[in-house]
Amino acid sequence: MKDQQFVIGVDYGTLSGRAVVVRVSDGQELASAAFDYPNAVMDEKLNSSGEQLPPDWALQDAGDYVEVLKNAVPAAVKLAGIDPAQVIGIATDFTACTMVPVIEDGTPLSQLPEFKNRPHAYVKLWKHHAAQPQADRINETARKMNEYWMPRYGGQISSEWELAKGLQLLEEDPEIYNFMYRFVEAADWIIWQLSGNYVRNACTAGYKGNLQDGKYPSKEFFAALNPDFAGFAGKIDHEIGQLGDKAGTLTAQAAAWTGLPEGIAVAVGNVDAHVTAPAAKATKPGQMVAIMGTSTCHVMNGDKLAEVPGMCGVVDGGIVSGYFGYEAGQSGVGDIFAWYVNNQVPGHYFEQAEKLGKSIHEHLTDLSAKQEVGEHGLVALDWHSGNRSVLVDHELSGVLIGATLTTKAEDGYRALLESTAFGTRKIVETFRDSGIPVTEFIVAGGLLKNKFLMQLYSDITRLPLSVINSEQGPALGSAIHAAVAAGAYNSVLEASDAMGSVTPALYKPNEERAKAYDLLYAEYELLHDYFGRGANDVMKRLKKIRREASSVK
Repeated sequence: MKDQQFVIGVDYGTLSGRAVVVRVSDGQELASAAFDYPNAVMDEKLNSSGEQLPPDWALQDAGDYVEVLKNAVPAAVKLAGIDPAQVIGIATDFTACTMVPVIEDGTPLSQLPEFKNRPHAYVKLWKHHAAQPQADRINETARKMNEYWMPRYGGQISSEWELAKGLQLLEEDPEIYNFMYRFVEAADWIIWQLSGNYVRNACTAGYKGNLQDGKYPSKEFFAALNPDFAGFAGKIDHEIGQLGDKAGTLTAQAAAWTGLPEGIAVAVGNVDAHVTAPAAKATKPGQMVAIMGTSTCHVMNGDKLAEVPGMCGVVDGGIVSGYFGYEAGQSGVGDIFAWYVNNQVPGHYFEQAEKLGKSIHEHLTDLSAKQEVGEHGLVALDWHSGNRSVLVDHELSGVLIGATLTTKAEDGYRALLESTAFGTRKIVETFRDSGIPVTEFIVAGGLLKNKFLMQLYSDITRLPLSVINSEQGPALGSAIHAAVAAGAYNSVLEASDAMGSVTPALYKPNEERAKAYDLLYAEYELLHDYFGRGANDVMKRLKKIRREASSVK
């Protein structure tokens, strides 16, 4: 029976959404289709008005997310060549923390005529970092008030999360804040659109909303930040749905959008990183999954509760039931490589790549792969989009040290590749030192296609590196949750065993290279602590100067 049943997984990324059709019996992916968000990311200006946005903003239009359902889902089903009546469930995953201010029926405020030109009425994407001043105050106040939940987030919360974004909204546009009914994770908003039910998923509530032991931070804590913020919990609180549960069934409207049968199961929402773990069969303690794309999110199950400095959170059942789910991350990885290529590489490299029939990234990778470890004489810090773990500070910025008049484009490119691996090693070692050892490193996401980069990560972290077999790990993970919500499997663990797929230890560390990288990593650590732990706050001073200069325009 299961070999004639199918589920749909929809993965919402930073720039597009992708739908994948998956067979319930074995996880076979029959077809996929993607749809680019028409409004992309608004990080320089607001599309509706042309208004210039301040530094560190990143907005989206929630209407683009519905367009993914209308375009990618029907296209994937058609490509798969199946009868839509054979689809028994749908599930989605989302970037997080991505927040949508809505009125009571779920309509985003940006879709109301009176607010369409107000930046704060739009979706604040995960990489909206303009709430760093609010995050700083939240952290300082929580430490002063000895809030019990702070150690579960590594001692600091991020400007990317719900509390900081909500406080920024209140303080910069109180009319919008007071008018909105709820501040909703996009992961839950899209499920609301599919099922007609607003169910808050346990994953984002715990990791991004500071829900611990069934409660949010106190009214007294919120009031200490701003008296008008005292009721913030009411803006984010709602019924909690557990991962793999059914949030509801597909509405007639959503059925018309997608071409799927009305009444099929709609799973509770989830986060792109966390949902990938079952797809990679990484459900046991010690198996760290890194979803490597524009950024990297690291998730791992543990069998005990521990406080890990600078992690993004630990949530009971945050990945799968029965384990404590840990999360850490790097705010910039693929984004850093793209920035370098788009802004720092001379034109003749592009011409060479075109003649060789390669992408510019492939060309630079091949050139840098010819070098010995350390031959470029460089070391970099991977903070071009701030530091998520373990410093949790988005006022930090990138560094490249050692450049000379003979430094070539491939030298800088390799140094940046290495810097992201050094950042991962820092995260791995912090978990280890906190009593949560990492025994296996499993990669999903677009960057796993770069074999040189994967070997480099194995060498630098000194860990065996396994690779998910699916090119659509989050979407496959969502499909696994859809199958559970539809009743095809009793648990996410059971569905993972049947539908997940991974190649274990595809890359193993080379001892000679690993020793050479140990020397470079020692230099990375010195720079990491010097710029990141208060010895020199030049990065923050420069950002302040930039904001002041921008405000003059």
